[in-house]
Amino acid sequence: MSSTLKLSNGKVIPALAWGNGSSGLTASGEMAATLGAAALQAGLTHIDTAQMYFTEAETGEAIRNAGVDRVNVWITTKISESSNTKTTLDDVRRSVTQSISRLGSIPNLLLIHNPFVPEEGRIGEFWTYLETLVMDGTLEGCSLGFSNFRPQDIEEVMKVATIAPVCHQLEYHPYVLAHLEPVLALHRKHNIVAEAYGPLTPILRHPGGPLRPVLDKIAKRNGSDAGTVLLQWIIQSGAVAVTTSTRSENIRKLAKLFDQPELSQPDMQDIEEAGRSVHYRFYSEHMTKDFPNPALPDGK
Repeated sequence: MSSTLKLSNGKVIPALAWGNGSSGLTASGEMAATLGAAALQAGLTHIDTAQMYFTEAETGEAIRNAGVDRVNVWITTKISESSNTKTTLDDVRRSVTQSISRLGSIPNLLLIHNPFVPEEGRIGEFWTYLETLVMDGTLEGCSLGFSNFRPQDIEEVMKVATIAPVCHQLEYHPYVLAHLEPVLALHRKHNIVAEAYGPLTPILRHPGGPLRPVLDKIAKRNGSDAGTVLLQWIIQSGAVAVTTSTRSENIRKLAKLFDQPELSQPDMQDIEEAGRSVHYRFYSEHMTKDFPNPALPDGK
């Protein structure tokens, strides 16, 4: 199992990210900075943050506190701010430069946090603003993508994009595969890599579903645990796994994920089949408007 994935623009992204957007971390900037440093010192090299998490400054602080070279850390952040009026290029430039200032450097990847950050009907125009910032040097070297986009949102970007989106961050685990099929088809068509947030939802928030016995069986055979198996499935499926923990021992455990033997192809298929038999989504606010859920049981 590779610890990196290659993007369509030739850049290489770490396949496992430590996210600082959970409620316990956003409530305490000090915790985000301290645990972020612990994650980097443990060997993780990708931190996921966002404007709306209010942890961008702590992301930069974590890198400094860890004593690691910025060039060896991948930072993903998200533009979340919306003016609720007609957003201009200057508005977007101001928002992005503020993020850069808080981070202390240009991020490696900038995402539009959800399709409702731009005003309705202006997703494509908003995308061209980000392209302008890459081309004029404000976001020099930064890759672009989006988060929580429905098929129609992706299509709006692709109509105008001269800089191709490389990543799409969304709730991604076996229980949403049936719903996401039109999205994943567009990923395949346009060579977009999924970044999976909430990857452990099937065991943390829906533990009674049909997937848990499959994960436990594989984990027992491999000498690991259900969470490890699920993260392996995410990464071996070609997606970046974005997860978090506020416990140092769990952070160290995450850093050792790539020491595990790969899941077999039959194991991968068993996990997918169990996941596709039901539908369960925890974060529904962005992905279900005008993109209905599949007619599947929730598996409880």
